[in-house]
Amino acid sequence: MIKVAIPGCAGRMGRALVQAVAAAQEMELAAASEAPGSPAVGQDVGLVAGLAPLGVTVTDDPGRLLESATAVIDFTLPPATAAICPRCAELGIPLVVGTTGLDDGQQEALRQAARRVPVVFAPNMSVGVNVLLRLAAEAARLLGPDYDLEIVEAHHGRKVDAPSGTALALARALTGGSPGQRACHGRSGQVGPRPADQIGIHAVRGGDVVGEHTVLFLGEGERVELVHRASSRQTFARGAVRALRWAAGRPPGLYSMGDVLGL
Repeated sequence: MIKVAIPGCAGRMGRALVQAVAAAQEMELAAASEAPGSPAVGQDVGLVAGLAPLGVTVTDDPGRLLESATAVIDFTLPPATAAICPRCAELGIPLVVGTTGLDDGQQEALRQAARRVPVVFAPNMSVGVNVLLRLAAEAARLLGPDYDLEIVEAHHGRKVDAPSGTALALARALTGGSPGQRACHGRSGQVGPRPADQIGIHAVRGGDVVGEHTVLFLGEGERVELVHRASSRQTFARGAVRALRWAAGRPPGLYSMGDVLGL
């Protein structure tokens, strides 16, 4: 039985993770935490997530979060993710991370932890998005340099980072399939004609959009579009559960959803 700890359990993604772990076979929710001052602290995490009581009280003490856990799923904020990495490494606890917006130092914390425990890190845990990454790279390779490449992503207005981690991952996938391309984060003013080696990335924010990503291959007289739309955060939560099940028992290392899915 994998005993899972979930930091940030009262957020939109945290609640989806609680629901997914509670429904998963061979897993049980061992601990959950929130920031000090959160109304969720002291409550049963099942009630926080809209479920029946699960017998786990939400704590605001990071030290208590890992007392009975054998794995962690973290979709919090970059500083919190970087802080939990060394503790997981010290205790030998596998870690699945879906946090976006990590800077170089925070990504280094993941790499250091991965030297001692298995770490699955992906900016998007959706199975569909990770297939999209593979399809985008293959389309860029097949269509070649005569097609202009653009990425448009849309999320709810409360998302704090832009462009999305998934959009950046798509740009990396496209540059792998079409070498020599470089990313441009939006355009403004007298920018001149579009350079042939440019990948435009555009961020849309508003409403309750869970996540949408479109990759456009724009040619003369035709265009090809690859689109992924997420209608529920459960798709990310189910992907994280799948990643954790895959990581259990693996040797230390920094893995991706591509590894999990065999891509």
